[in-house]
Amino acid sequence: MVVRAITVIGIALSLFQLYTAGVQPLGLFFQRPIHLGFVLVLCFLIYPAFGRHRARGPLGWLVDAVLIVMSIGAGAWVPLNIDIIANQVFPRQIDIVMGVATIVVVLEAARRTVGLGMTVIGAFFLVYAFAGNRGELPFLSDWMPGILNHRGYSLDRVASQMTLGAEGIFGIPLGVAATFVFIFVLFGAFLEVTGAGKFFIDLAYAAAGKQRGGPAKAAVIASAGMGSISGSAIANVVTTGAFTIPLMKKLGYRPAQAGGIEAAASTGGQIMPPLMGAGAFLMSEFTRVPYVDIVLISIFPAVLYFGSVYLLVHIAAVKQGMTGLAAQDLPNTRKVLAEGWHFLLPLVALVALLVAGYSPMRVGFYAILAIIAAASARALWTFATSGPTAAGFVDLCKRGIALTLEALDLGARNAVAVSVACTVAGIVVGVVGLTGLGLKFSAMMIAFSGGNIVLALILVLLASLVLGMGLPVTAAYIVLIILVGPALTEQFGIPLLIAHLVVFWYSQDSNVTPPVALAGFAGAAIAGSKPMETSVQAWKYAKGLYLIPLFMVFNEEIILGGPLPLVFWAGAVAIMGLVAFAAVLEGFLFRPLPIWARVLLLPAVVALFWPNLMIEAVGFAVVAVLLGMNWLQARREKDLPGGPPWAQNTLNG
Repeated sequence: MVVRAITVIGIALSLFQLYTAGVQPLGLFFQRPIHLGFVLVLCFLIYPAFGRHRARGPLGWLVDAVLIVMSIGAGAWVPLNIDIIANQVFPRQIDIVMGVATIVVVLEAARRTVGLGMTVIGAFFLVYAFAGNRGELPFLSDWMPGILNHRGYSLDRVASQMTLGAEGIFGIPLGVAATFVFIFVLFGAFLEVTGAGKFFIDLAYAAAGKQRGGPAKAAVIASAGMGSISGSAIANVVTTGAFTIPLMKKLGYRPAQAGGIEAAASTGGQIMPPLMGAGAFLMSEFTRVPYVDIVLISIFPAVLYFGSVYLLVHIAAVKQGMTGLAAQDLPNTRKVLAEGWHFLLPLVALVALLVAGYSPMRVGFYAILAIIAAASARALWTFATSGPTAAGFVDLCKRGIALTLEALDLGARNAVAVSVACTVAGIVVGVVGLTGLGLKFSAMMIAFSGGNIVLALILVLLASLVLGMGLPVTAAYIVLIILVGPALTEQFGIPLLIAHLVVFWYSQDSNVTPPVALAGFAGAAIAGSKPMETSVQAWKYAKGLYLIPLFMVFNEEIILGGPLPLVFWAGAVAIMGLVAFAAVLEGFLFRPLPIWARVLLLPAVVALFWPNLMIEAVGFAVVAVLLGMNWLQARREKDLPGGPPWAQNTLNG
C-alpha cells in the first residue's frame, strides 16, 4: 500500500515537472511550493518516523500522518492565498502559523533524508535570527562576539521571511531544485532505466581495459561518463564501482586502493559537465552567467581533474608491475557501440539545444523526449527484425509503459534528498540576508587571513570540509558561497565566477577527505576494506580537487579567457604542474624519482602556480628538465637485459 502510494505520488510529481518544463511554465510562488509539497509527502512516506529498518507502528503512522497533512498545507498555502499575501502590509496570524508549520516539517524532512547535521545547521541559523536584544531570545546576544551581534527578530518576522517571500524557503536554492535540477535528475533516471549506465561502463572498459591497470582506468572513464548524467558522487560509486572495484582487486590493487580510486574518480562526476550535480544551475542563478557558458568553461578543469586521477592510477599500475585485461575478458568496442549508440543521441541533442540558447529546463524536457524516442526506436527495430507478432507487440508496449513509469518514479525518489537539502539551504540564505551575517563572516575571514589570499583559500577549504561533514555538496556550496563569497570577490579581488567555481570545487572535499568521506565509505563497502583507509586513498587520488581551484585563482585566463597565447600557456602550465605534483606524490613517473629530484620538483610546482609569468617560466623549465631526465633514463633502462632494475625489484617484491 505504502509502496504503491509512493509510486503514484512520485509519478505525479514527475508529470507535474514535465508539464511545467515543456508545456506551461508556472510562476515561482506556484512552482516552488507545489514542488515542495510533493517532495515532503514523498519524504514522510519513504522515510518512516523511527527509521527505514523499523516497523512504522501505530505511533509512527500517527506522527507521519500529521506531518503529511502539514506537508500538503505547506505546499498549497501560498498558491491558494497568493493574492491576499501579495496585497497585505502585515502577515495574518494564520500565515505565521502556516510559516512555522512549514519550517518544522522542512527541518524534520531534512533529518530523515539528509541527516541530523542538516537539521542542526538550519535550526542554528534560526536561533541566530532570534538572538538579539529585540528578538525572541535576547539573552543569547550576550554569548555572541561583538561582530556577530545584531538587533534580533521576532517569530512573526522570521516566519514571514522564511515562507512569504522569495528570500527564504522558497528562494533560489529551492527554485533551482524545483526546475533545472529535477528535470535533469529525471533525465538521468530515464538513461539509467533504459540501460545507458551499462553502455557507458562497457565503453570505458573497451577503451581502457587492455592498458596497465585497465579496470582502474576504466573506472576513471566510466565515472566521467556516469557522472555527467548522475551528478552524485555516491550514486556514481555504487553504480560504476559494482563493476570496477572487484576487477581492480582481481588485477592486484589492494581493496582500500580500489575503493579509493573509485571514490576519487566518482567525485569528479560532480564537477563534470553538463550536469555538475546541481552546481552549474545554482552558479548560473547566483552569478547571472548563462548555464551553457558555465558548462563550457568547466570542461577543461574537469578534464584536468580526471587526467590527474588517471595519471596517478597509471603510476600505481606501473609501480606494481600490473598488466591489462586480456582481450577475451573485455567487451568489444564495435559491439558495444552497435548495441548502445542510440544512448549518445540524447546527449548530443542536449548539448546542441544548450548551444542553441534554449533554457536549461526546456533542454532537459526535450532531452527526456529524445531518450524516450531513441529507446523506443531501438526497441521497435529489434522487434521488427526478430519476427514480429501481435502478442509480441503488446508485450513490447507494456514493457515500454512499465519502464517509463519506473523512470518517472525513480526520478522523483532521486530528487527528494537534494530538494530537501536546497530547502534548508534556503533557510540559511534567508537568515543571512535578514541579519547581514554574510558581510560579518567575510570581515572575520579577512581578519583571520590577514589579507593573505592563500590563507583565505585555506580557510575556505577548511570551512568546506567542516560543512561537508553534515551537508550534501549542493547545500555546502550554497552556505559557503553566501558566507565567504563577498570577501573573496570584494576584498581579495577574485572574479565572481572564479570565486563560485573555487567554492563549488572545495565543497566536493567531504566526499574524499577523512574523517567523513561519504564517497570513500561507499567505495569501502563495495571493496570490503576499512572505511578510513579507503578514505585516505581517495584523498590521495583526488589531489586535483585542491590544486586546480588554486590554479583558477592565479591563472584566470583558463576560465575568463584572454589572448590566445596566454590561454595556451596557462593550459600547458596547469598540465605540467599536475603531472609534476603526481610524480612528487608517488616518487615515480617513467621510472622511480630519486629524492633529490623530488625535492627540486616541489618548489618548481609551487612556482608554476605563482601569479608571475617569469617565475612560472622558471618553474616550467625546471619541471621539464627533471621530468625529461626521468624519461631519458627510463628509455635507456628499457633496453637493458632483463628490463629495468626497478621493475625486477617490483616483480620480485
